[in-house]
Amino acid sequence: MATLNLVLMGLPGAGKGTQAQMIVDDFDIIHISTGDIFRSAMKNETEMGLKAKAFIDKGELVPDEVTDGIVKERLSKDDIAKGYMLDGYPRNLEQANALETISSELNRDVNAVINIHVDPEILVKRLSGRFICRTCGATYHKLYHMPKVEGTCDVCGGHDFYQRDDDKPETVRNRMDVNMKMNTPLVDFYEEKGLLHTINGDQDIEDVYKEIKSILDKL
Repeated sequence: MATLNLVLMGLPGAGKGTQAQMIVDDFDIIHISTGDIFRSAMKNETEMGLKAKAFIDKGELVPDEVTDGIVKERLSKDDIAKGYMLDGYPRNLEQANALETISSELNRDVNAVINIHVDPEILVKRLSGRFICRTCGATYHKLYHMPKVEGTCDVCGGHDFYQRDDDKPETVRNRMDVNMKMNTPLVDFYEEKGLLHTINGDQDIEDVYKEIKSILDKL
């Protein structure tokens, strides 16, 4: 099989984490999450890691060229000879163009972009369904895990529930809007290049993976 170099895309809550693990297990490629490589570069005090840390310590956003540099450092390593899957990068068109240059220089071009698509309204319901018992901290979900008796905690019998600010529908919707604004140009960019494969993420986990696997098997 040719080397498999992927970009994984999808809105928050679309199930990227679950699918990423299944892809890595099956195809023996390295999962490169931007959060992980940032932490690793800063911990190992690489040139780009130190640059990133200087911005983060000041509470500033890390500029694209530093993020690109950290990705380039990671893609230069020998452990990705069989392939890689980028998750969380690129996040905008500047980074997508930089990735083209980097991967071409390293002779590790991206050969597929997997975009897990779920209707944003469904995602808002998924992500804003969590609520918590104020008395004992037991967690419930409006779609997947309601208390056995409505309004009464299964664990402690309390009746006082709350939602964290992060889980409130308006916060989740706002996060979704921000992500959609970032994702849409990338989807168009990769579609024009003939690399985009959009997967229906609103199915059982196994069915989503079956669809992804059939695409990757052909590459």
